[in-house]
Formats: sequence, structure tokens, C-alpha cells
Amino acid sequence: MTDKIYNVLFLCTGNSARSVMAEAILNGDLSGRFKAFSAGSKPKGELDPTVLALLKKANYPTQSLRSKSWEEFAAPGAPELDFVFTVCDNAAGEVCPVWPGQPMTAHWGVPDPAGFTGPEAEKAAFCGEVMRMLNNRIGIFTSLPLASLDRLTLKTHLDNIGTSGV
Repeated sequence: MTDKIYNVLFLCTGNSARSVMAEAILNGDLSGRFKAFSAGSKPKGELDPTVLALLKKANYPTQSLRSKSWEEFAAPGAPELDFVFTVCDNAAGEVCPVWPGQPMTAHWGVPDPAGFTGPEAEKAAFCGEVMRMLNNRIGIFTSLPLASLDRLTLKTHLDNIGTSGV
């Protein structure tokens, strides 16, 4: 058993919905094993209000959430990252900065709540489905015996989480 706290960065282009959801969900994990962050390649500068309301309703921590650039996590003094997960297809295809710590990476693409068009009630339901998907993937991730897996096995598990359809 290890006392290591793993730093996890979730990336999306706008950093207003999916990556922010993932950050809040993982920071809501009570194991004390993880510290989550989120960022975007082209941050919108504000959070999607429907996503923020849903996170608050679900009692996830939202006080420190903000839309920010991924450059913050490539700069000197940034937290050393253990894992970086892209949650949108655009960010997965972009050339990322060099991350401190040579983290494990995987793509966990989910639909975009910020891009949803339609009535607010339908958007809220759509956001709830995206949150469910992220919650399931993060739950699988947090249950992995991280300290006892070699890098190749861990990478395989991380990739499989992103393609599992949960």
C-alpha cells in the first residue's frame, strides 16, 4: 500500500463542461488518493451553467472550478502529473504540451454537453448522462491497484476504460 497522492489532469478543448465534470467527480473521491485538475487547449473562460448546476445538485465540490489553459500545467512549478486523460476528441488530436512527470495518458472521449442545443430540460438530462459516463469511468480508474501494476498493464487498463462504453 502506498500513501502517494496521484495528480490527474482532465483535458478538453473549452474546459467548460466535460473536463470540469471529471475534475469535480474525482476530487469528490473520498479515498484521499487523488488530486484532480482540468484544463483546455482553448479555454472558454467560463463554466457551462447547466454543468455547474448539475455538479452542485450532486454535491460535488465546485468552489475551485474554473476554465483554464493547459499551459498552466506545463509551466514551471506546475504539479507533477501522474495521469492525463483527454475527454473530447478535439483535445485528443491536438499536440499537447510536455507535461512534468511523464504521466500516463489515455483518451476517454464523451459527448459534449456545452455543444448541446435544445430545451434546457433536455440539456440537463444530456449532462446527467455524460456525468454518469464519467463517474463510471472514474470509478473503474480509482479501483485499479495502481501501485501494483506495471506501466504497460496500467496503460492497457486506462485505454480500455476509455473504450468500454460506460
